[in-house]
Amino acid sequence: MKVAIVHEYLIQQGGSENCVEALLEIFPDAPIFSCFYSPETMPERWQKRDIRTSFLQNLPLGKKNYQKRLQYFLPLMPLAYEQFDLRDFDLILSSCHAYAKGVLTSVDSLHISYIHTPVRYLWDLNQEYLASYKPGSWQAKLAPVAQHYLRNWDFQAAQRPDYLVANSNHVQRRIEKFYRRNATTIYPPVDVDYFSPTSSPTEDYYLLAGRLVGYKRVDLAIQAFNQLGLKLRVVGEGPELQELKSIAKSNITFFPHLSRQELKDCFANCRALIFPGEEDFGIVPLEVQACGRPVIAYGRGGALETVVKEKTGLFFKEQTVEALINAVKECENQTWDSTIISSHAQQFSRTRYQENMKNFIEEKRH
Repeated sequence: MKVAIVHEYLIQQGGSENCVEALLEIFPDAPIFSCFYSPETMPERWQKRDIRTSFLQNLPLGKKNYQKRLQYFLPLMPLAYEQFDLRDFDLILSSCHAYAKGVLTSVDSLHISYIHTPVRYLWDLNQEYLASYKPGSWQAKLAPVAQHYLRNWDFQAAQRPDYLVANSNHVQRRIEKFYRRNATTIYPPVDVDYFSPTSSPTEDYYLLAGRLVGYKRVDLAIQAFNQLGLKLRVVGEGPELQELKSIAKSNITFFPHLSRQELKDCFANCRALIFPGEEDFGIVPLEVQACGRPVIAYGRGGALETVVKEKTGLFFKEQTVEALINAVKECENQTWDSTIISSHAQQFSRTRYQENMKNFIEEKRH
């Protein structure tokens, strides 16, 4: 059986790239078809892989700035994926949070698409993305037209795979709403072997970790901890970094770049993780729980599937400063059992993901 893996783009290591690497352990000879590949920003181990990029890889605009390419070449991405030649492959596995599901396959091949999320800026967050453009700018004028074209293509592309797999029940419901298709939920892999508890955690700070973008509501945490006066560490980088720094008081510190070992230590010693945004799944809360530390999460989205109320964390029902402050105070008054929290995270292991994917593939092949 000849297997091909299709992935959106290889720019930085994240949860979707972890899914691809887990699949490559099952199918080590499978080539990876990807829109872009940035060897400068991906871990060195990827250079040993058979990575086949689209025509967009060689276009001059933003040659070394792959994030800029995503912005300017967005309308061309459907064409890029449709031009991949997959005729020689029996099984195509696409890892999709945008357009990878839209590859064209032969009638005799089996295409299974693992959907990390339906494209947020085309569907449920389209108005938020349109509002982010400067009024009257050429981007603001063209964005609605581009969204309309891409939304129509995205719906049609979602009909092409033989089967869809969702990374959470939350995503499964979004697939049903936007694509009018059923999907099977298989949770993504979490490195629970690496992220593990420390014997005596300091617990002298709260933690927020992830990309600093608007929908993750990092600003909510900053405002809450400005009032609380408790220590908060913000780990990550993104377009909102400078703005968040400008409103943060001295009890809040920022760590844009941490090594993997430093990140593990940061997770294992925090009082709790603050997770104020609505995510489709959320790998970081499970990595922190694998370290035996609780999570204070906004009670919507994937967090409802990964955090157990009052056993591995707490929820706040409204995205307000007051609601988050009350949840932090409640956390302060609780005693947490790191063994129970860490044990809960084990069900989201890499091995479990691989077993579920192998079983699903075998079932659909016969």
